[in-house]
Amino acid sequence: MGNAGWKLAAVSIFVFVLLPLASARLSEEELAKVEELNNIFAKVAQEVKPSVVNIRTEKVVKIPTAPFEYFDDIFRRFFNEPFEWSPPEEEGVQRSLGSGVIVSEDGYIVTNYHVIKNHPDEIWVTLADERRFKAEVVGSDPETDLAVLKIDAKGLPAIKMGDSDQVREGEWVLAIGNPFGLGHTITAGIVSAKGKSLGLAEIENYIQTDAPINPGNSGGALVNLKGELIGINTAIVSTSRGYEGIGFAIPVNIVKQVIKSIIEKGEVVRGYLGVLIGKVDSDLARKLGLKKPMGAVVSKVYKDSPADKAGIKRGDVILKYGGKEVEGPSDLQEMVVTTEPGKKVKLEIWRGGKRRTVEVKIGKRPAKVAEAGARVEKEEWVGITVQELTPDLARRFGYKEDLKGVIITHVRPGSPAYSKGLRRGDVIREINGKEIESIEDYREALKEAKPEEGLLLWVHRKLPGGEEMDFYVAIYPEK
Repeated sequence: MGNAGWKLAAVSIFVFVLLPLASARLSEEELAKVEELNNIFAKVAQEVKPSVVNIRTEKVVKIPTAPFEYFDDIFRRFFNEPFEWSPPEEEGVQRSLGSGVIVSEDGYIVTNYHVIKNHPDEIWVTLADERRFKAEVVGSDPETDLAVLKIDAKGLPAIKMGDSDQVREGEWVLAIGNPFGLGHTITAGIVSAKGKSLGLAEIENYIQTDAPINPGNSGGALVNLKGELIGINTAIVSTSRGYEGIGFAIPVNIVKQVIKSIIEKGEVVRGYLGVLIGKVDSDLARKLGLKKPMGAVVSKVYKDSPADKAGIKRGDVILKYGGKEVEGPSDLQEMVVTTEPGKKVKLEIWRGGKRRTVEVKIGKRPAKVAEAGARVEKEEWVGITVQELTPDLARRFGYKEDLKGVIITHVRPGSPAYSKGLRRGDVIREINGKEIESIEDYREALKEAKPEEGLLLWVHRKLPGGEEMDFYVAIYPEK
């Protein structure tokens, strides 16, 4: 948005607040500016609306008719065992609603992975003109919470792609989606912040906005006043399941990379540096001799990784990547994963009180590292999705920051883990006697285990009353 746009925005805010009291005092020139801004909003809305679709999924599931889950804590507390009773089940249809964005004229649509994550039996896409198509999943990427669908249609209104690197805090945006299944809805707001992480996915660098995003908006479009897609709406932070002023979108530069990779290669291929990184706060910056918090500090370098071969060390602070300033860990993560494997990139690092430059040849992110992210493929027979327990996640779930393990973020209904009473928020600390301190440990333990011999898990749980307990549970594949 240029200077003229900012002036219009400033005038509009002034007018929106004072119009009920002082509309008679506005000059014709001021009213003309407000009307011009209104026209911009209306024009963008009409241009973008046809590119946003409604998504409805249906899946036949078995539903317990008389669940007794509340007995589980009692049994574990007094007998250190789960409540082993299998309630009768009946079939029902599980439905969910979401939104999607048309990204090509020949029927490719991007949405959130969590909209279709339960492998629905049917996915239906409804266009803005009310035409309805059955969709197929082309590919999905749990690490970024994105999925690509395909419908059999031609001549569709594909959205214009923007550049999320150019998005500025304070910029006007529109959010378009299908909240509560009400059909196309358009809301407006500004970009509140960039580079946010929520612990919802492995790769995060969210755009935060105050444009109202409600349930059902997942997968919808966040656009600028040029009508360009700058993000895919993905989450809200709320205590009531409704909008409370904080929404998040996946930056379009990540979206473009995932779409291109899935359509052209059938999988997501992304860059790999081979480091664990953390935030540089004011205290750490002072300790390291930096003038202010900046960059991302390296907490671990994986052996034989591109970073290791380039001479990057634990304790280095990466300040620039390919000439671009690194604002924080999420920023660096996005830069790396969207880099084509094999490309050479110059990094500016801070080490020993001095700036240094190193060149690194970016590798291809290993599939096992991708699995080792915030999510594990749902086909895993155990039936759980896990994420490495970071200090931040530990705080959110009410645990001590030094607790080690992987935390369960989802349990698939009807799975072996579900039948054994495992639940979201449980922390797996051991598998078959092997200590689990990282997602790599978890992956290796599953790789070494033989499903037919089962898994012995040592699990840590926080009870509703605030007490914490450890327990063992044995899990075998479904027969």
